[in-house]
Amino acid sequence: MASDPFHHDHTALVARLRAAGCVYAEDEAALISAAAGSPRELAALTDRRIAGEPLEHLLGWAEFCGRRIAVDPGVFVPRARTGLLVEAAASVAGPAPALVDLCCGSGAISVALADRLAPRWLAAVDVDPAAVACARRNLAGRDATVLQGDLYDPLPPDWRGRLDVVVANAPYVPTPAVALMPAEARLHEAPVALDGGADGLAVLRRVAAGAVDWLRPGGHLVVEVSTGQIEALCAAMTGLGLVPTVLYAEEWDATGVLARRPGVTGGGNGN
Repeated sequence: MASDPFHHDHTALVARLRAAGCVYAEDEAALISAAAGSPRELAALTDRRIAGEPLEHLLGWAEFCGRRIAVDPGVFVPRARTGLLVEAAASVAGPAPALVDLCCGSGAISVALADRLAPRWLAAVDVDPAAVACARRNLAGRDATVLQGDLYDPLPPDWRGRLDVVVANAPYVPTPAVALMPAEARLHEAPVALDGGADGLAVLRRVAAGAVDWLRPGGHLVVEVSTGQIEALCAAMTGLGLVPTVLYAEEWDATGVLARRPGVTGGGNGN
């Protein structure tokens, strides 16, 4: 029936979303319409999106590396550009690697690497309880451990010095710049997942320092960072004895650093 709001005017919905600043209004309209189970729900979802709530929180999932990753309200939404970390980690992991995903958020990186590499050991770590709960849902059924704590702190001590790859999408937004972020990130994602300290590198420096102890000789650290922070981060890594290489993927406009702990090269160290 024409009077039924669920049989909505798709063009009008697109126009509302576009007017609210949604760059991909056409795609978002289709996704919101598909997610709505009733006229009331469609109206509510549309109003929430126009108010600035992330689309992924409305849908309950985000697409990442060809997979649907559950994303709970308040949890950091995985960005397409972080696919660079997955590609880089996979390229150096070797057979049956031991992997750790720090600042794991929803566990998106861990899901992609678990499916691609069949690790002999995989742990995902986050300090945020909501992220940990979300990651456990996403990694259910896979041979992976999800731990709550600060970076390397909750890892079993017997893996110290034996990891093949540490991957971290750690926060790298400078504290003064957090207030300038889009509202959908600033207001709806955990601050701990965004704020990287005064210059944005506070957490990444700690990640790099810990990698020196936790990686095996020849193991690799893979992190995401902004282009303006590359020089400072690489200098910090070099000072720690790591050997950094800058990564860039034009298709995602993504920047990262792959850093090797010097020593024996090749695959994992087995047991």
